[in-house]
Amino acid sequence: MTQHDSPTLPAHRPEASKQAPEAPDDTSPSRTTRPWIPALLYTLGFLTVYLLAICTPWGQRAENALFHFGKQGGEEAWIYPLSGSAYGSTPLPPMELTAKPTLMAGLAVIVVLTLVRRCWRQGCAALGVVILATGGKEVLKSTMPRPDLVGAPENLLDQGFPSGHTAIPAALTLAAVLVVSPRIRPYVATAGVLWLACIAAATATMGGHRPSEVLGATLLACACYGLATWLLPPATAPGATRIPRPLPVIALTLALAVALVSGARNDTLSRSLVSAATAFICAALVWYAAVGRPARRTRPALD
Repeated sequence: MTQHDSPTLPAHRPEASKQAPEAPDDTSPSRTTRPWIPALLYTLGFLTVYLLAICTPWGQRAENALFHFGKQGGEEAWIYPLSGSAYGSTPLPPMELTAKPTLMAGLAVIVVLTLVRRCWRQGCAALGVVILATGGKEVLKSTMPRPDLVGAPENLLDQGFPSGHTAIPAALTLAAVLVVSPRIRPYVATAGVLWLACIAAATATMGGHRPSEVLGATLLACACYGLATWLLPPATAPGATRIPRPLPVIALTLALAVALVSGARNDTLSRSLVSAATAFICAALVWYAAVGRPARRTRPALD
């Protein structure tokens, strides 16, 4: 080998030595920031609903006007035979006397799932979501009263903000997605939002609670869920979930159908539509909080 001959070496390219960092898995939580913004937004939404619908005269008049559409009471609601109000009827959980048994059963299921999957931190966070959402509504009913600004009848002053019956399915759904496997999380969320749509629409259309109280309960549960996911370590916090592409459309379409049927009344279309719209918004909020945006598949970088 002469002096000018040299073994063939691979060409050194500075840009090749700097390999592009591996794109993080979309199913894992963010490595840089914690999701504190959703908790803040849900809390601000909760306060906004309370201030606009309950602490202003025009907000109270708008909601009180719904009770003048149709007959008083829930006898004209399609779901009345399943509400537990009718004599001898079996209420849908958690309506009427089934509220506490439903809550206790839901907490028991969360504990069992936590023990089986050994997801201790997620299990504690799930229990915290249910306890804060369902217990917090009792505290908020006394600390955030409904002032009578429009001289409403006495029977319209009994409802409390937020709705306890709506808080139970919303909180249990969000708690369940914390402790189940990521593979079945979208399907658990789908079942939960259908349940929530039914209870929220029934509660509103039968006159047990105003739309603001139903919406406030859902926002409270979402705020507690956002707080729990923020406090969880990034390695254990749930991230964006890969879900079948048509599932969000299917889930929300079914939720809308359930809300329309559960909120329907024989005597008034306006009250039925308002109740159904409120329930659908509640279902959409919980779906987005539980599943979030579908994870996008990343493309490998080209040389």
